[in-house]
Amino acid sequence: MTYLTNAAAPRAHSYLIEARDAHKSFGQTPALAGATLTVSGGEIMAIMGPSGSGKSTLLHCMAGIFPPDAGEIWFRGRRLDALDDAERTELRRTAFGFVFQFGQLVPELTVADNIALPLLLSKAGRKAAYAAANDWLPRLGIGGLGRRRTGELSGGQAQRVALARALVGRPEIVFADEPTGSLDTLAGEMVMDLLVGIAREEGATVILVTHDSRVAAYADRQVLVRDGRVTDLAEVTARATP
Repeated sequence: MTYLTNAAAPRAHSYLIEARDAHKSFGQTPALAGATLTVSGGEIMAIMGPSGSGKSTLLHCMAGIFPPDAGEIWFRGRRLDALDDAERTELRRTAFGFVFQFGQLVPELTVADNIALPLLLSKAGRKAAYAAANDWLPRLGIGGLGRRRTGELSGGQAQRVALARALVGRPEIVFADEPTGSLDTLAGEMVMDLLVGIAREEGATVILVTHDSRVAAYADRQVLVRDGRVTDLAEVTARATP
């Protein structure tokens, strides 16, 4: 669809994606209360905050998983939250990649099946989808595991498969929600090294939610979500410095 790639389309500004004064509640419980965040193309952004602060809700709104109750989400100068469900779904299949804490792989399928799945859902040819999937295996240190079922993998191996699935379509933005939360320190560092290194190579933007300062340290910029609002962590540090 043209809204994904039309370089001549009007743009609000140079940011790749932006949340403007976003509000979101679940029943009577507010999750976002005027959250504003801008992310530039190619940036690695870490969103931090305590449990229940709204950081995952902000990521989900920016990824088009659900629209905010009020405020706006802009992607490439267009209102993402104003798109209908079908348009947002297509956007998530073509321009966005996702990595979640527990991978959310299909355990009955093989590694190659899981990686190829986004391409197959986007109606890529089967041969091309599996060729692309197999190309990712050695890049992520899981060569030779293509025919293994994901339920048989270690946590670190499974999360590398999840990375490959997120990256196989060469998305513009990778949304990662606590991608190392279920891993030990060594496996988590390996996953982050791969995610950030490949994102740099591919020119992808990464928006990362984490509560772990060691994971956040991989980012170019860190922001803090508290009580549904966003503050740049550099500003918080500056205010705290005597």
